[in-house]
Amino acid sequence: MCLVFAMRFLFVHQNFPGQFPHIVRLLASRRENLVVAIGEEANLLNRPRLHPKVEVKAYKPHGGSRPETHHYLRDTESAVRRGQSVARVAIELKKSGFFPDVVVGHPAWGETLFLKDVFPRARHVSYFEFFYRSEGGDVGFDPEFPEVFDDRFRIRIKNTVQLLSLDAADTGLSPTTWQKSRFPREYQQKINVIHEGIDTGKIRPDSGAVAEVDGVRLKRGDRVVTFLSRNLEPYRGFHVFMRSLPLIQRRCPDAHVVIVGADGVSYGRRLPEGQNYRTRYTAEVEDKVDWSKVHFTGRVPYDRYLSLLQVSMAHVYLTYPFVLSWSMLESMAAGCALVGSATAPVEEVITHGENGVLVDFFGVERLADAVADVLDNPGSYEPMRRRARQTVVERYDLHSVCLPAMLDFLGGS
Repeated sequence: MCLVFAMRFLFVHQNFPGQFPHIVRLLASRRENLVVAIGEEANLLNRPRLHPKVEVKAYKPHGGSRPETHHYLRDTESAVRRGQSVARVAIELKKSGFFPDVVVGHPAWGETLFLKDVFPRARHVSYFEFFYRSEGGDVGFDPEFPEVFDDRFRIRIKNTVQLLSLDAADTGLSPTTWQKSRFPREYQQKINVIHEGIDTGKIRPDSGAVAEVDGVRLKRGDRVVTFLSRNLEPYRGFHVFMRSLPLIQRRCPDAHVVIVGADGVSYGRRLPEGQNYRTRYTAEVEDKVDWSKVHFTGRVPYDRYLSLLQVSMAHVYLTYPFVLSWSMLESMAAGCALVGSATAPVEEVITHGENGVLVDFFGVERLADAVADVLDNPGSYEPMRRRARQTVVERYDLHSVCLPAMLDFLGGS
């Protein structure tokens, strides 16, 4: 008996499932759909299967950029090589009889560069996360890391793969309105704003939540300050937060500060070999901080991460004008009192005094004052906590808002 599938989907992401786990599971759960994915071999190792019906094909990039390649072009050369590797896997899929109706991919690393040529009749959907510019965004924002004029030339070339992807895509997705606005005006009509979604059923306040750090048992109602980032780096305001610690402790000496994140660099400049930003900024405030009350956890399992949000009394989220982190929305869903930077990605979600507190990104004293006020007057911030969660429920809830919108957009029945 030959099975006939109503819709065939191909998802492509070097770190599959990337931004797509929820929609992939939903599409695969529909009996009439066939879902195949392509991801980078190294990132798929030891990763549990997302769904029994999702077949994941691995590719291995064949080399990166060469030292003699002009430094403007090194990212582009790596992207072309990666695109070729993915295209080879796609051609084998085609030979096996798989012809997707819809191809969904993240174009930033070049993986989708040639898929339009392999599957010309498919509908190609690209996830457009961020378009780099020399003004109005991350570049040149922080005077501590000033741009050089050469950066402007480099950034123009850095967008080469994005521009090719914008041209090849039939349509696109962007998670926030501000992120969409960064793309060239001529292409914005192609881009739809649909966030990946926050599971507010799972991520919610818990009055009984408990988290242990360094042998200290923290519970809801304790004076706990949290700061979370995949990597502790300036793009997410780690340097500003560290400089606020002496002031926060002066105002609230009994508070426990929990800092979650690894020592790598996701975005921005890397330090010389063997150095990291945690060590650099810890040393800067070394003798001004009571380190017995400051807890660096590194990266933590998701359940522990959620418990930390649920016991947090004041959660700090700072970011350059850049991609908005899931963690900010998750902290709001968990009922945190959010103290955030008055930067465009945050201001799209937070109205100062309504569902969070906004401070100037570089305003160390104002940040410390805001955190201390939350700790000193927790009861007065309860309405703000509730409105923060309601914002996420109404605008970003996974099951009632984002998945239905994504399903309708992709046409997965």
